[in-house]
Amino acid sequence: MPAPIGDFDEAPPATECLDLLAPPVAAVLRAWPGPVPVERVRYVDTDPANADTAVFGEVYGVPPEQSANCVVVAGKRGQDVTLAGCVVLAHTRADVNGLVRRHLGARKASFAAMDTAVGETGMEYGGISPIGLPDDWPLLIDAAVTSTPYVVVGSGRRRGKLLVPGEALAALPGAVVLEGLGG
Repeated sequence: MPAPIGDFDEAPPATECLDLLAPPVAAVLRAWPGPVPVERVRYVDTDPANADTAVFGEVYGVPPEQSANCVVVAGKRGQDVTLAGCVVLAHTRADVNGLVRRHLGARKASFAAMDTAVGETGMEYGGISPIGLPDDWPLLIDAAVTSTPYVVVGSGRRRGKLLVPGEALAALPGAVVLEGLGG
């Protein structure tokens, strides 16, 4: 099956490749919550050495406007810490100290430590996906991501990526679409 974006030899439905995904990502795809048919979520096998966004785009022909990064943010207020996923297009940066901090009701917000992000998500660093994040986390998604016909996101592992209709991400558990999240 041809890929809707990028230079990939094949892009089968991700549901045919569940064993190649991180367990939390596979679990969400098995019980797909959204109005977009799960068959539209595709999997592409990629070299883990090319997982970082800039290299990935160059090697696989995916412009930054069609690649979405998912980062884990820690919002702190006193002793309370709220973890959240933030999804922005690769040519932008998440407004962590402004919009994210305010949305989480935090006094301070920063990127979560790598061991925290990996441990709490059950995913590999460099492959964290908005699909499969803990259900009780806020999932903040830039509106530009949801209006993109297809975006590349992580598969939960450094090897392989998911090609997802942007609108499908808005239906994930905890998703909140925010204008201007990626600046």
